[in-house]
Amino acid sequence: MKKVAVVWSSPNADGLTASAKDRFIKGLADAGAEVTEIALNKKKLEHCRACGNGWGTCNKTGECLLKDDFADIYRTLADADGIVWISAVYWSDMTECFKAFFDRLRRCDATKNHFLAEKRCIIMACAGGTGRGTLECLAQLERGLTHMGMRVYDRVSVVRYNRDYVLPNLEKAGETYAQVLETGFNMYY
Repeated sequence: MKKVAVVWSSPNADGLTASAKDRFIKGLADAGAEVTEIALNKKKLEHCRACGNGWGTCNKTGECLLKDDFADIYRTLADADGIVWISAVYWSDMTECFKAFFDRLRRCDATKNHFLAEKRCIIMACAGGTGRGTLECLAQLERGLTHMGMRVYDRVSVVRYNRDYVLPNLEKAGETYAQVLETGFNMYY
């Protein structure tokens, strides 16, 4: 049984992002995956202070000096076989809470630890407005994951106009992701 961490961020626990997360988790669970849900908006997470002339000690030690929930979440991600990243979209980007976590994660992992390198993941952007910002959000997220050496298996845009047909299909997507984590990926790159 594979372990999957689902990292998501939205201040609205009953909105589009939460619905997408719930559907994907249902598919993962139906396929037998062990799921750990990480709701970033419920965690204590500070913003990177870019200490030490911009690099701090994280690039040398792989640890952040700030004492909050970051280290526990990072350990969970390092222990996971797969990671699903889901964010609501604000101004064509991830939520501020997501960015606060992600900036620190990238500094620790890309420069020192490489615990997340080669992990296959799913990225999802959910927008209740026009939906135009989802593609930019996904591109920004994938760029950061690439810095850490992670591989994106799929990119999903969920907007209010496609929710009626995308949300039900996220259950199948969760099942498929759990299965390919178990059997392997045939993607070359």
